[in-house]
Amino acid sequence: MANRSIISTDAAPKAIGPYSQAVKTGNTVYMSGQIPLDPATMEMVTDSFEAQAVRVFENMTAVAEAAGGTLNDCVKLTILLTDLGNFAEVNEIMARYFKEPYPARAAYAVKALPKDADIEVEAIMVLN
Repeated sequence: MANRSIISTDAAPKAIGPYSQAVKTGNTVYMSGQIPLDPATMEMVTDSFEAQAVRVFENMTAVAEAAGGTLNDCVKLTILLTDLGNFAEVNEIMARYFKEPYPARAAYAVKALPKDADIEVEAIMVLN
C-alpha cells in the first residue's frame, strides 16, 4: 500500500460511515464528500440551500486546512445536487471560497444524498 496519512479535524463533521475525512498520499489529498453537517452538533443545516452550501464549503475549508492547505489547492471538485435548479447559486457561493484559476469541476443531479442533504461536494487537492 502506498504511503498515506489520514486527515482528521474536529472543525469538520466526523465521518458518518467507514471512511476518513481525507486521505493524503504524496502531495495529493483526496477529500471525502462533505454534506451540510454542523461539526459542533452533527446536525444538518436546513435553513436554506445557501446555508447548506456555505456549511459544506466551511467544512471543506476545515479539512483543507487540517491537510496543510487551502481550498485554492483543490484541483478537482465533484458537486452533487438534488436539484440542478440550485446550480447558479452554487456558482455564486463557490466564488466566495475559491480564487482564479478555479479547479476543474463536475456537477451532477442525484436522486438523494445522505441525511436528505441538498448538496455534497468532494475534492482532490495537490499541495506544494
